[in-house]
Amino acid sequence: MNETQRCPWCGDDPLYVAYHDEEWGRPERDDRKLFEMLILEGAQAGLSWITILKKREGYRAAFHGFHPEKVAEMTDDDVERLMQNPAIVRNRLKIHSAIRNAKVFLRMQQEHGSFSDWLWAHVDGKPILRRRSDERVPASTELSDLVSKALKKAGMNFVGSTVIYAYLQACGVVNDHLPGCFLHPARAD
Repeated sequence: MNETQRCPWCGDDPLYVAYHDEEWGRPERDDRKLFEMLILEGAQAGLSWITILKKREGYRAAFHGFHPEKVAEMTDDDVERLMQNPAIVRNRLKIHSAIRNAKVFLRMQQEHGSFSDWLWAHVDGKPILRRRSDERVPASTELSDLVSKALKKAGMNFVGSTVIYAYLQACGVVNDHLPGCFLHPARAD
């Protein structure tokens, strides 16, 4: 029997497996998708990723399909409504952060042509491909430190280096599939 080998972190939960196989580590350049992942990664801070994956559709509904223009217009009344919504993580700071980060995201789009252009310029437009053996996946790197610092300086929050490293992995700026995984760069070619 030839079973597909995956990174061990995704286990066998169908939602996690689909995320691993279809999204994680794949280069993403669409601004709306990049905004979605920024909101979700910020929401994940201090929680497990599977918790956020299970609430992803709730987030999509609560945050207007991840349209940054619509999220930026959300009001204190929207925050109060979302604090009663069990389909998302009901954390006032994280909800406010999503609105604040949407405003900054839009400003960065205007300043740089697109958020994608800004983000991918940090790696000259090419994903960082990890080719290690059994080395542990880091919680943060110099790149995540740099991007985190720039996002904070621009006015975002819930964008610490660890959150941003997970974001870079999720958006394929960094490909951290492990050597045994069928999506590892050396095996996926």
